[in-house]
Amino acid sequence: MGNETKKKGKIMVVANPIYDTVFKFLMEDERIARTILSALLKRDIEKVEVRPHEYANTKRDSLSIFRIDFAATIRELDGSKHLILIELQKTWLPTETLRFRQYLGIQYENPKNIVSESKDQHAIPMVAVYLLGHCVGDIEEPVIYVRHHAYDYNENLVTKGIPNAFVDSLTHDSIIVQIPRLHGKINNRLDEVLSIFDQSHKNSENQHILDLDDSVYAEDDIEMQRILRRLLIAASDVDMRMDMNVEDEYFSIIESRDTDIMIKTRELAEKTVLLEQKEAQLEQKDAQLEQKDAQLEQKDAQLEQKHEQNLKLVKMLLESGMNPKEISKNTGLSIEDIEAL
Repeated sequence: MGNETKKKGKIMVVANPIYDTVFKFLMEDERIARTILSALLKRDIEKVEVRPHEYANTKRDSLSIFRIDFAATIRELDGSKHLILIELQKTWLPTETLRFRQYLGIQYENPKNIVSESKDQHAIPMVAVYLLGHCVGDIEEPVIYVRHHAYDYNENLVTKGIPNAFVDSLTHDSIIVQIPRLHGKINNRLDEVLSIFDQSHKNSENQHILDLDDSVYAEDDIEMQRILRRLLIAASDVDMRMDMNVEDEYFSIIESRDTDIMIKTRELAEKTVLLEQKEAQLEQKDAQLEQKDAQLEQKDAQLEQKHEQNLKLVKMLLESGMNPKEISKNTGLSIEDIEAL
């Protein structure tokens, strides 16, 4: 698109949608939600509705995921339409894999997601979208699409009969957005839409706002201008700024808690290593003691054996007529040992 070669225009000060309160305000606008989701899915979404009571984490508790579930009507190139579910989850923290899976499990279990066609029942196809405030390992691409395919035993792609309602009921596609990987360049529609999440535009003095160059966005792009206007409104909303402060405090507490847990976990690991070393040392000492006991038992047995031999020898020599003095001279045993025997 070449937008990166334009001269900088006026700087727009908009609210940072990485904050839950701003993101919720943004996605409550049906047209904006449709614009963002259409760009992510690369599909023509004709209609999108927030499913009732599906906002999560509007009350601050132990969770750190914000979640919205949508029902979206997709229009295909041939004019056909079909319904899909979009589960959008946003998080700042990198320790939420289990919660992501739990939320998906709720969707799979929900009987409202089952539809009937003739005699058959199948689930509404689902796409999971993850907006992450952290990076996923060494994956460098800011957006990755994880799609399922069907294969036969020989690893050949199965296309006949696919898509299939039964297969689609048991699997789902995923879209993962790594917000820290957004590079600031706009090469396509998705880059343009996601630029409002790009934290490289964060104001140096106030992380609640982004400084966006308005020359990047075409004036006749009605949908993007609508997004920008709504973020401008959010930036000037007193209650929303207070909510962002609350989020900062909340995540500061979470980060402090996680730091404490990390430190305690490390200390526990170090203590465990020391304990294991001590146990190994004790086991080694026990083994040495057992070895010494075995050696002593062996010596005792040898002494007992020698005593028996001396006893037999002295007895035999006495019976042959020798006196103790003669026996001592011939055997090297002392008179006392001979008398003791």
